[in-house]
Amino acid sequence: MIDGLRRGKPAFLASVTNAGEAEIALAGGADIVDCKDPASGALGALSADTVREIVERVAGRVPVSATVGDLPADPYTLVNASAEMAKTGVDIVKIGFFGEGDARPAIAALGAALAASTRLVAVLMADKSPDFRLLSALSAAGFEGAMLDTADKSAGRLTSVLALSRLTEFVRLARDNDLFVGLAGSLKESDIGVLAGLGPDMLGFRGALCAAGRVSGIELNRVAAIRRGLDAAKLAKERETSVA
Repeated sequence: MIDGLRRGKPAFLASVTNAGEAEIALAGGADIVDCKDPASGALGALSADTVREIVERVAGRVPVSATVGDLPADPYTLVNASAEMAKTGVDIVKIGFFGEGDARPAIAALGAALAASTRLVAVLMADKSPDFRLLSALSAAGFEGAMLDTADKSAGRLTSVLALSRLTEFVRLARDNDLFVGLAGSLKESDIGVLAGLGPDMLGFRGALCAAGRVSGIELNRVAAIRRGLDAAKLAKERETSVA
């Protein structure tokens, strides 16, 4: 489990592109600062130097994650990219699996090479026929967690790409495999109530934090609005639990 985060109480992951945006994310109440280049794909990678600057700016106040790019499920490619990203000092390395080919050899290689020293989180693509059977392979390889995201940001939000029943199934299977579970994919503030009700550990945002699309800069008022929405969802769930 990621330090400082509570299972089933969705943390707020905010994707940022530089150290300045990281400060905005922290000021607005983000629980995880995620390093990502939205101009380079669904999981576009920032340069190692930029990620190091973000890590230094955050200075341990919250966990920092980073994506390794939209890469094929090739063991050699993913292990090398993940190892290089881990050297920046991030707490979590996120690796995307886009549904092309058998991901199991790459998952096993990543686990063997890095799981003992690096917190690995897999990202499955909701709009690429995700294979939920991979969750057991991820757990066996020593991955820390698994997320659902979307590859094509113009195709709609996570909540429109996959039925609620499938999202519920993903959260349940991740739990059964003892994986930290996150949901992301063009999410808006209006998605928080429904998705928080599924009990994920984290909800991820980028576009909702920006004034003019996900490649524009994030704004403090938008970050704060997502924070308020998550806090309200947590409070509502606690009230339901106390009544029950």
